[in-house]
Amino acid sequence: METQDQLNYDRIAEAIDFIKTNFKTQPNLDEVAEKVHLSPFHFQRLFSDWAGTSPKKFLQYITVEHAKKLLKDNQTSLFETAHETGLSGTSRLHDLFVNIEGMSPAEYKNGGKNLEINFSFAESPFGNLLVASTAKGICHMAFYDHEQTAFDILKGHFPAAIFQRKLDILQQNALFIFQNDWSKLHQIKLHLKGTDFQLKVWETLLKIPMGQLTTYGAVAQHIEKPNASRAVGTAIGSNPVAFLIPCHRIIQSTGNLGGYMWGNTRKTAIIGWESAKIRV
Repeated sequence: METQDQLNYDRIAEAIDFIKTNFKTQPNLDEVAEKVHLSPFHFQRLFSDWAGTSPKKFLQYITVEHAKKLLKDNQTSLFETAHETGLSGTSRLHDLFVNIEGMSPAEYKNGGKNLEINFSFAESPFGNLLVASTAKGICHMAFYDHEQTAFDILKGHFPAAIFQRKLDILQQNALFIFQNDWSKLHQIKLHLKGTDFQLKVWETLLKIPMGQLTTYGAVAQHIEKPNASRAVGTAIGSNPVAFLIPCHRIIQSTGNLGGYMWGNTRKTAIIGWESAKIRV
């Protein structure tokens, strides 16, 4: 049975798809509300509660021009800002508290043999989540539409592991991020299976402040592999931890949003939500 949070997200997602398709005509409140079968009053209230801003303002956040502006404003100091402005507030820099530990070569090669992995299902502002953890940290987090499919994907990453459906403290600390409670993010550890190159790319993504965007090329430059934009894109596309490792903050140099493992509508929603949060 669909929860109220899921129903609300579905309505917001439908509204976002409508706005994205029709943003050149700048649809008004009545038009978008009608599309999601709500009165203008109720739609305005629901959208503002969810995104922290009005549908009209959100429309501005998700246009290509807004993405280009974010890139232009932060092009030269994106990562420096993340490191050097620690006093500007954890709301923008919270991801810096997340640490990565790579799995050992043996763990990497043998599909997680002897690893004990706890997993649970949770809700977020952007749909349902599966989150999984080892004793060392979060190893997987993904948005999903169907529980069994999500679990099968998890098992595919760790075919030899031992799984237990259990919500542990590591998962709870990670999920606080969706409640704007970042006081425990220093306790979050990621225990990831990846090559040295992938781990370096994912670690770089953690340095992008909330509400900002960058490009594949900028990430390649940062890891001192300026000709590796395509390989960077592949590593980003294999990100195993949704939202905590913010691959949604990577867009094309043209300002187009590009792809996203968990759907472009969800990527658009997250970018707009983060932009709204730091501007409230």
